[in-house]
Amino acid sequence: MAQNVPSKPTACLALADGTLFYGMGFGATGQTVAELCFNTAMTGYQEIMTDPSYAGQIVTFTFPHIGNVGVNPEDDETGDPVAAGMVVKWDPTEPSNWRSVEELKTWLARRGRIAIGGVDTRRLTRAIRQQGAPHVALAHDPDGNFDIEALVAAARGFAGLEGMDLAKDVTCAQSYRWDEMRWAWPDGYTRQKAPVHKVVAVDFGAKRNILRCLASAGCDVTVLPATATAAEVLAHEPDGVFLSNGPGDPAATGEYAVPMIKEVLDSTDLPVFGICLGHQMLALALGGHTVKMNHGHHGANHPVKDMETGKVEITSMNHGFAVDAQSLPEGVVETHRSLFDGSNCGIRMTNRPVYSVQHHPEASPGPQDSFYLFERFAEAMVGRKAQA
Repeated sequence: MAQNVPSKPTACLALADGTLFYGMGFGATGQTVAELCFNTAMTGYQEIMTDPSYAGQIVTFTFPHIGNVGVNPEDDETGDPVAAGMVVKWDPTEPSNWRSVEELKTWLARRGRIAIGGVDTRRLTRAIRQQGAPHVALAHDPDGNFDIEALVAAARGFAGLEGMDLAKDVTCAQSYRWDEMRWAWPDGYTRQKAPVHKVVAVDFGAKRNILRCLASAGCDVTVLPATATAAEVLAHEPDGVFLSNGPGDPAATGEYAVPMIKEVLDSTDLPVFGICLGHQMLALALGGHTVKMNHGHHGANHPVKDMETGKVEITSMNHGFAVDAQSLPEGVVETHRSLFDGSNCGIRMTNRPVYSVQHHPEASPGPQDSFYLFERFAEAMVGRKAQA
């Protein structure tokens, strides 16, 4: 069923079930296939598009005012956009923000990402919620020429995210050091000049702001590729190990990441902290299981309850897989839970400082409800040194 638009469409979004959404294309031209998700955040579209966790996905933005603050190099979470494309209700307007250095349309075109505007995003979001995240093909042609049968076939031919190890596609090619801290007025980003903790961060698709939070918590951060072995991690003689966020199926990435995590846990008493895919990797290493969600959690308004303190945190989320809390073994407890659907959002070992969360404590939707998790990691490293 096609959507009516007032002028000749220059973009088409085709769902695998044959549903078509027409609109006005912007950004790059061409065609891409991916899983379609929706994000409810009212800010942060640039951070969302450059979040490596969105690899293999096209993002539908439920908030209509996308592009209104432009883009700038400081807000990139990685070097280039990782999300395959974007879907919005209204065409982006000219930016109105003192930090803007470029329009969203120009930025997307230069970065090779396709977008479509003029879409009924409420209808599309309802379809995703009811039917699950669909496989789609998105095409942008300035002349408005579309081979609909080929687009639908391309959507149906997409393999999906289950079984896909995407961390290897977005991880760093080699190790590097990180010392940039969180943005603060009036100096912007500053450098950590007196770190007290050596941390190895395993990069499954790490966001820059996570690394900034680690540096702001007093950490001297060395980032290693997702395929790093336990020997490579421990060769840096870290005070703690961090497991980053990332895209794809945790079970697929776990084929090489889980043995590394198990060896680190079995051979040391180091504090370990994980976020999102890192959370799922830790759960698998401890004996738990993960499941594919119907449409996942993507947004900046997700309430999460700390089951141990009763505190409710407003969090940012981006995941399509979740840890099955019922699968957690003895000695591992659930620490956080989504108040939207009751899904697991955090775990910890009961006898050592090893813990993780499903949400993004660095994204500051609360705005700083969850920064204590980075401070807890630092305190655990202090405690370990005191006992040495």
